[in-house]
Amino acid sequence: MDTSLSWIKAYVPDLECNAKEYTDAMTLSGTKVEGFKEFDKNLDKIVVGKINKIEKHPNADKLVVCQVQIDEDGTEVQIVTGAPNVKEGQKIPVVLDGGHVAGSHKDGESEKGYRIKKGKLRGVESFGMMCSIDELGSNSNMYPDADPDGIYILSDNPEYADAKIGSDAIELLGLHDVAFEYEITSNRVDCFGVLGIAREVAATFGKKFVPPVVTQTGNDEDVNKYISLEVKDPALCPRYTARVVKNIKLAPSPEWMQRRLASVGIRPINNIVDITNYVMEEYAQPMHAYDLDTIEDRKIVVRKAESGEKFTTLDGQERELDDTMLMICDGKKPIGLAGIMGGANSMITDNVTTMLFEAATFDGTNIRLTGKKLGMRTDAQAKFEKGLDPNNALEAMNRACQLVEELGAGEVVGGVVDFYPVKKEPINISYDADKINALLGTDISEEDMVKYFEAIDLIVDKDKKIVTVPTWRQDLERMADLAEEVARFYGYDKIPMTLPESSATTGGLSDKLKHEKIVRTVVEGYGFCEGMSFSFESPKVYDKLCLSEDDTLRKSIRINNPLGEDYSVMRTSALGGILSSLSTNYNRRNKNVRLYELANVYIPKEIPLSELPDERMQLALGMYGEGDFFTMKGVVEDVLYRLGLKEKAEYKPDAGKAYLHPGRQADIIYKKHNIGFIGEVHPVVQKSFEIGEKTYIAVIDMKAATDMADAYVKYQGVPKFPAITRDISLSMKKEVTAGEIEEIIRKAGGQLLESYELFDIYEGSQLLKGYKSLAYKIVLRAKDRTLTDSDANQIMDKIISSLAKKEVVLRQ
Repeated sequence: MDTSLSWIKAYVPDLECNAKEYTDAMTLSGTKVEGFKEFDKNLDKIVVGKINKIEKHPNADKLVVCQVQIDEDGTEVQIVTGAPNVKEGQKIPVVLDGGHVAGSHKDGESEKGYRIKKGKLRGVESFGMMCSIDELGSNSNMYPDADPDGIYILSDNPEYADAKIGSDAIELLGLHDVAFEYEITSNRVDCFGVLGIAREVAATFGKKFVPPVVTQTGNDEDVNKYISLEVKDPALCPRYTARVVKNIKLAPSPEWMQRRLASVGIRPINNIVDITNYVMEEYAQPMHAYDLDTIEDRKIVVRKAESGEKFTTLDGQERELDDTMLMICDGKKPIGLAGIMGGANSMITDNVTTMLFEAATFDGTNIRLTGKKLGMRTDAQAKFEKGLDPNNALEAMNRACQLVEELGAGEVVGGVVDFYPVKKEPINISYDADKINALLGTDISEEDMVKYFEAIDLIVDKDKKIVTVPTWRQDLERMADLAEEVARFYGYDKIPMTLPESSATTGGLSDKLKHEKIVRTVVEGYGFCEGMSFSFESPKVYDKLCLSEDDTLRKSIRINNPLGEDYSVMRTSALGGILSSLSTNYNRRNKNVRLYELANVYIPKEIPLSELPDERMQLALGMYGEGDFFTMKGVVEDVLYRLGLKEKAEYKPDAGKAYLHPGRQADIIYKKHNIGFIGEVHPVVQKSFEIGEKTYIAVIDMKAATDMADAYVKYQGVPKFPAITRDISLSMKKEVTAGEIEEIIRKAGGQLLESYELFDIYEGSQLLKGYKSLAYKIVLRAKDRTLTDSDANQIMDKIISSLAKKEVVLRQ
């Protein structure tokens, strides 16, 4: 967003400051100025001159010698020039001896400018220079009447024809001005217009804001006899206003309008085009003009485009539309791309006699998406994207019609076509001076706060302590926003530094992070390295894991805008990531790899989603190389113990996991709750992941495990009485698991059982077919006495008799 200082002063007439003061003050009050350009930089001693006499140069065919009057007293200086467009009697800008110009006709504007001094040109003395528009730091785009290849002839412009000889030419041309560039946040749509910036300037400098007075316009006719309106999609077009101007008289805009537009980088064209641009910059409300004679059926229809519909815009490009794009149409055809660009079939030409003015409000998101799809970007589009105030549309329309009448550009037809079904109303916000001061750390009186509010046109009810916020301040929603307004105009630099008030805390990790830290410490101690994979994965992983079609793991959340098929669903298991990482390591010939990941999985309660999924963390362990099933089992048991699961976990071999080896897998059961599984990867799955060695994995549901964790640690003293150790070798069918044997030993051993340990497994010819042998070391101890052999024999007999019920006997 750009504005010139002179344009701002039109609405804040008492403003007195230089560019640096303006920049600092506006930035401190929240309207950040990125930079500024002084148009009169490097311009000095440049006056209005008059060419009284022209003679040929005696030594050069392309040069002439001019006698130029530089004041009302008739003082003349001799200037040699090669400009082809000079004539006697013309008024021109003249830089005198010792003056400066901003650039050269050949090289354009220079950072330091050029100093002009008297000298000789081919033997003839010259005491200054007549200036082209380029030498004044501008160009013919900004001054359309200037000759791009010669001297700027001031007298050719009717508004400069009567300029006083010797007067300041820079003042005459409006170059004693500064253009400021602002960084405006997207929630301050009002500041995308000069009026919004001027209101901020008035509040910042404590001056009076004087907006233009918009007067009623129009003849006695009824605009509805000229045009009708139908809006088919009010959600995308909440307001549409239109007025008609007839008897159009195209002409150049007045100099003051041209200079204001040029100061913000807009090239003046003609009065009608300049009025639409002027109002857009002034009110931040884009407008568009249509040739009414090209509008069929004298009807405007606002509708969505048809899929595949073709439309040629003002820039001559044919564009293919889809059914999400909003169009402005007449009774038979599209004539404009809503909020972006008009059509070539309704453009204003030099032959226009009757014109339709449009000022509307469109859905910002739709405008942005349409522009993105079509690869277009216009000034109007940039404003509509922010979400304009619909109450501003008619005000901007009436301002444009006012300028039409003031400039004599046409006759405004009475009345307005206005579609506005749901009016946007101002909102009320309660304020409390004490709370605002507490929030800011200040001691500002309520009277001063009210002054700040009223300075930016907020309406204050002091009795009810309510601020009424106009609809163009879309950023004010709550009392904290009002506090920010107070801080801006009180001065951020005046707010004292204070420490935040809070109670002291000990800090530290949450329970969740503590558990994760414990897991990392344990598994890294066993040689596992942490991996990290995406929470997105390919649905093809389910096939690689040999999951059945009705497996619950296949019920995953599909992403609406995935990066690709490989990242199109949210994972329901950590297996895909850990196995892919092991595969990568194997194929890069890394040996004895052990990896782990603390991975979040996302379990939907139903598909399609009606509520957020259950997001759970899993500990996934994977390894190949050195180690086997029992190695992995030992790691799992240590992890569980360190997490606070002190009781013995059970392992149920009938886990039924399709991706694990049928005879080498188990569910991990703790206190009758399934908290994970362990096993050797199925050979088919192993092959699909391209891993050429036996691979073992384990997965623990961290939430299920930690919910049962007991962080309480009870210390026991060193035993005072000796223990009795007995070894037993047991024979049993192969179907009997070690877990079942240990469960019997624990129950039969009672309180005197201190520990047990499996130290031997045997299967061979010395046993019956289908049998195996397990040998256990059993330690017995009493806390209050020394056990006798009789005590130990009673416990061992009880263990053996309990085992016998399972057809487990002592090996002979």
